[in-house]
Amino acid sequence: MPENTIAAFTKALLMGVTTLEFDLVISKDEQVVVSHDPFFHHEITMLPDGSHITSENERSYNLYALNYDEIKTFDVGLTIHPRFLTQIKVPAIKPLLKDVIAIAEKLNKKIKYNGEIKSTLEGDTIFHPPVHRFCDLVVTEIKKYIDPEKFTIQSFDIRALEYMHTVYPEFQLSYLTENGKSIRENLSVLSFTPHIYSPDFQQLTTKDVDEAHKAGMRVIPWTINTKTDIQKAIEMGVDGIITDYPNLFFE
Repeated sequence: MPENTIAAFTKALLMGVTTLEFDLVISKDEQVVVSHDPFFHHEITMLPDGSHITSENERSYNLYALNYDEIKTFDVGLTIHPRFLTQIKVPAIKPLLKDVIAIAEKLNKKIKYNGEIKSTLEGDTIFHPPVHRFCDLVVTEIKKYIDPEKFTIQSFDIRALEYMHTVYPEFQLSYLTENGKSIRENLSVLSFTPHIYSPDFQQLTTKDVDEAHKAGMRVIPWTINTKTDIQKAIEMGVDGIITDYPNLFFE
C-alpha cells in the first residue's frame, strides 16, 4: 500500500501489527500531517492536474507553505514507488494525524503509535516551525484523542527530544540514529537516557543491544525488510522492529 496513508495503516492494523510507525510534519495552517518528507516527493506524487512533480522542483512543494486543504488535493497513491514495485495503485492523500488515530482506534483499541518529529536545524522556519512549536502542536493533537502513554515520540533531532523530556515527561521517547557512532557517543549529547534506542539496523551489533539494555533502554532498529534480517534482529535480542513488510515478520 502507498506509504503513510490510511490504506497502508488500515492494512497493517488488519495484519495485526502492535504499533503504527510514521513521520509527522506541519502544514502552513498548523495541522499535524503524516508524511515521510516535509515536501511532496517526486517518486510518489501526482499534482491536482494529473501531472507529476520532478526531482528538481519537489522541494518547492513544501508542506509547511501549504494549507491542508491544498495538501489533500495532491495524490500520493496512484504512482508506483520505484523501490516498492509490488505496491497497489489506490487513490490516496497525506492524512492528518487525527484521521490516522481515528481509524486505528476503531480497528484496534490496543494499538500503539510511534511518530517522528521530522525536524532539522536546517529546516527551522522553512520546512517546519521552530522545534518547540512543532512539539507543542503534535502533543496537543495527540492529547485530544488518546492517552499519551500509547504514543512514543521519536526523532533524530536531539533538540526535539530534550524539549519533550523537559516539557512533556509523560511521553516515551525514542532516539533515532544512523551516524555509525557508539551508543555511548550518541547518548553523550543528551542530558537523559531515552526509553528507546532506535538505530539503523545495518549499524547495530549484539554488543550495542546488550549495552542499551544495561542502560535501561529498549532497542527497536529500523528499517528491517528481509526475513533474514528480521531473524538476525530477533537473535540479537532486540525488543521490536520497524519494517515496511510486517507480513515477513508474521511469516
